[in-house]
Amino acid sequence: MKIGWIGTGIMGASMAGHLLDAGHELRVFNRTHAKARALIDRGATWCDTPAVAARGAEVVFSIVGYPVDVREVYLGDDGVLSAVESGAVLVDMTTSEPQLAIELADLAAERSATMLDAPVSGGDTGARNGTLAIMVGGEDRAFRRVYPLFEAMGSTIRLMGGPGAGQHTKMANQILIASTMIGVVESLLYARRAGLSQDEVIAIIGSGAAGSWSINNLGPRIASGDMNPGFMIRHFVKDLGIALKEARRTSLALPGLALVEQFYQAAIAQGLADRGTQALYRVLDGLNTAEPRADGGDRR
Repeated sequence: MKIGWIGTGIMGASMAGHLLDAGHELRVFNRTHAKARALIDRGATWCDTPAVAARGAEVVFSIVGYPVDVREVYLGDDGVLSAVESGAVLVDMTTSEPQLAIELADLAAERSATMLDAPVSGGDTGARNGTLAIMVGGEDRAFRRVYPLFEAMGSTIRLMGGPGAGQHTKMANQILIASTMIGVVESLLYARRAGLSQDEVIAIIGSGAAGSWSINNLGPRIASGDMNPGFMIRHFVKDLGIALKEARRTSLALPGLALVEQFYQAAIAQGLADRGTQALYRVLDGLNTAEPRADGGDRR
């Protein structure tokens, strides 16, 4: 298929690479040309704007940073919708706002195209291995048409409902991940204070009822001091902000999410915005730097 691809960051480059490996013709755009270099060297064609990437494409994928970036990619002067072909399917895999997904689906329909919102979960590891969870909102016919392309990138793929349903599902995912990360960090801090090997703790509790993707994948990174991003804190804070906005819109109280968001805001204040979400460990570790004295006081 002729595919337009917009966004070649930590996850996007790997995802696009799987489509190249599957033999598809790939036209790529990224704000930073250098980040698309590896794909170009493998046979992808560079495009100067999203419009050029979309022109003539049967399917156009995007995975960028923020809702404002999504809006620019699709609605800007050189955006996808200025050049999209009739009958094309547009797939935004950015974690973005559900209401924006609905708006773009309506605008795409006006141009005789179809829009799917298809955010993913699984981080850089899932992107590299082609094992992402892909949660999709939109029309069933378009979903079935794109499904073989999704299979190149993910191992769990579900149509969750109409436009915006994929983004709502990703918000549910992020809410769970956020609270889970607090548990992972506190568990490993406790293990260290108790004099245990964090790696050994992860190996045993990660195989039981406490097992989760976060403890099994990010726990070892915490134990080794690896705070490099599989998913950046600044992007996670964006996601949590969207979830809180949607919760307010529907008069839903999520106090746990609000608390976790504050911890991640503290991480940004400490200069950790471009580190991985596991760097939350450093924030909570900082709250526990004083060694307890035998009399119950603090040794500072």
